[in-house]
Amino acid sequence: MKLGVNIDHVAVLREARQVNDPDILQALYVACENGADQITIHLREDRRHIQDSDVKNIMMFSKLPVNLECSINKEILNIVSELKPHRATLVPEKREEVTTEGGLDVFTYEDEIAYAIEQLHDSIIPVSLFVDPTIEAMEKSKELGAEMVELHTGLFANLFAMLNSSLPHSNHAVKELDFPRHQLSEKLEQAIEQIKLSSIHAKKLGLEVAAGHGLNYHNVHEMMKIEEIVELNIGQSIIARSVFTGLSEAIKEMKKLTTRCINLK
Repeated sequence: MKLGVNIDHVAVLREARQVNDPDILQALYVACENGADQITIHLREDRRHIQDSDVKNIMMFSKLPVNLECSINKEILNIVSELKPHRATLVPEKREEVTTEGGLDVFTYEDEIAYAIEQLHDSIIPVSLFVDPTIEAMEKSKELGAEMVELHTGLFANLFAMLNSSLPHSNHAVKELDFPRHQLSEKLEQAIEQIKLSSIHAKKLGLEVAAGHGLNYHNVHEMMKIEEIVELNIGQSIIARSVFTGLSEAIKEMKKLTTRCINLK
């Protein structure tokens, strides 16, 4: 299992005070030296964290592959095409959202996504689509020409947290998931099964499969059970843990959790 470490939240801290500390490049170096397999960053249209200069510097100095998440906005696509990351992951964006709320709508925006993929392919950039875990989305992603899908695990993560943490008793409880525990447990199993079935179908179609969003030290083991998933992209939980342990240790802990044991016969 490859571990993509998303360092956006280091830039969130920096931009909160509009200073140059913490240094995003220092985070890059720490990730490179402590078990990350790739660096993931998201250049948003509103530039709320990662800036254009950050992307250029990370591309220049990273010893690891860079997975650049971006919208299908033409201005952003032009920047990505010029920078030529190792992979571009197309994601949905809303200015008012706190974080990406769902997968890319590959049906409503089929033409725009097809154009974006064509432009990126013209620049010799492989493309992944960040989509909800449904059979239909896997098939449409293949039809559109993507090489990879990243399954949005937000629903799974929210259900897991509502069932297995103090989230229901906090100010951030997910009101839409305010169900009795037995219902939460059933819905969680259904969400896991949906991710598994989508992963299997995607692999049959010839797509590589990644997963991400809301994954943390408590729930990532469920993703490790799905053999078809070859990559996890994790950010917020690693940066949150690093407040107490330091970034090096936080990445090492996650890398240990995402390392599969292979029995050699």
